[in-house]
Amino acid sequence: MTRIGIAGIAIESSTFSPHRTGLADFTVTRGDALLGRYGWLDAPWARDVEWVPLLHAVSLPGGPVDAVVYESLKAEIVDRARAAGPLDGLLFDIHGAMSVVGLTDAEADLASALRAAIGTDALISASMDLHGNVSSRLAETLDLITCYRTAPHVDTWETRERAARLLVERLRSGGRPLKAWVPVPVLLPGEKTSTRLEPARSLYARVGDVAAMDGVLDAAIWVGYAWADEPRCHAAVVVTGDDRLMIADAAHALAAGYWEARAKFAFVAPTGSLDECLAAALASDKQPFFISDSGDNPTAGGAGDVSWTLGQLLGLGVGDASVIYASIVDPAAVSVAFAAGTGNSFSADVGGKIDARPSGPVRLDGTVVALWPGDTVGGDIAVVGSGGLRVILTSRRKPYHHISDFTELGLDVAAADVVVVKIGYLEPELYEAAADWLLALTPGGVDQDLLRLGHHDLGGPVFPFQPDMAAPDLTPRFL
Repeated sequence: MTRIGIAGIAIESSTFSPHRTGLADFTVTRGDALLGRYGWLDAPWARDVEWVPLLHAVSLPGGPVDAVVYESLKAEIVDRARAAGPLDGLLFDIHGAMSVVGLTDAEADLASALRAAIGTDALISASMDLHGNVSSRLAETLDLITCYRTAPHVDTWETRERAARLLVERLRSGGRPLKAWVPVPVLLPGEKTSTRLEPARSLYARVGDVAAMDGVLDAAIWVGYAWADEPRCHAAVVVTGDDRLMIADAAHALAAGYWEARAKFAFVAPTGSLDECLAAALASDKQPFFISDSGDNPTAGGAGDVSWTLGQLLGLGVGDASVIYASIVDPAAVSVAFAAGTGNSFSADVGGKIDARPSGPVRLDGTVVALWPGDTVGGDIAVVGSGGLRVILTSRRKPYHHISDFTELGLDVAAADVVVVKIGYLEPELYEAAADWLLALTPGGVDQDLLRLGHHDLGGPVFPFQPDMAAPDLTPRFL
């Protein structure tokens, strides 16, 4: 029986965030619980495979992973891989944008350690986020590599299944596939490369067509991760298959299409300063009107406690409008709210304790209107009302992507005039709920204005940092 291990560490990490990701930030899964993550293990194509669970760790995006934590997780994965006995293959389930303190290519480091543990005869197939990074070292270490084809990501599990199925099929047919890799020196935020809009929509529509060609196993385009300052951070194309000429031509065509479209990518929503966005939202008759507080988006790697936007909301005032703000992580402020109790006065300095730029903590005075203990993601959560403003405070970093995230706190998104969310592009439920939407270019560790962040270690000219750079060599490299 074919034996395939499953392992990975999945996180995207902003090197511009002062947050550090520790062990408590990870959900670590082993054994039968790890097998339970994958609903397709009993599919017809997978039934004669012994799936061997090693270890998988996943975290909400954040700052770089503490080096000791990474080394501990890596050591356990490698030890388990060695102890598992001979493996024919490995499903490498990662995000692709993990940064570790002291490393510049963390996924390649982990993949190399696993390769040494399971040997050169085994095949490794990686499933990745399209916002991951594919260095030559990573691509060379792996045998199969694929990524999502949608942003927002609605094909996450489909991609993992594709990586596993291709691995099984190749183990049955025998032989290592060829890999044509093309680095594309373009680095753009996900909010400019959504597959809802052109040119990403057409570029990614071509990926499936290429993958379906005879002689091709898979094709993938990576946007790269914009909020890390490492030489691997750029777009990339990989086409795998058995027909050398065909996969080379396909990889070059996809890479050239991305390069040629580089200046056509635009934000997924109209943008502006917070003042401009808030003024437009308050003047609009479209409710609920969403504003993305994009610079501190925790699902892109923001610390989640940048208080600048909250300070502006409190300073500018919202008048008679009903405004929801989601959210600020501050366990001390949440403790104050729980000690006060629902219906009682609240006063505390909020936020700006992890990422103090540019404002530090801000004073929030109001009334505790809701308490939600023991949320599985956010821990204890409190809602503080100040006039028409409702501020969500969490004890752990939590994204607000679903309507139920609000309703469980007694907040009716549909009845609000304005909803300000620490997010980039709106996730599907919020996108459907929004009567209108603006993306505010706010400060933080995942600032959408990349030129404000200070990248200096990208390894060479990269668009848009060098907008007039010479056309790159997009000749595919076989790794």
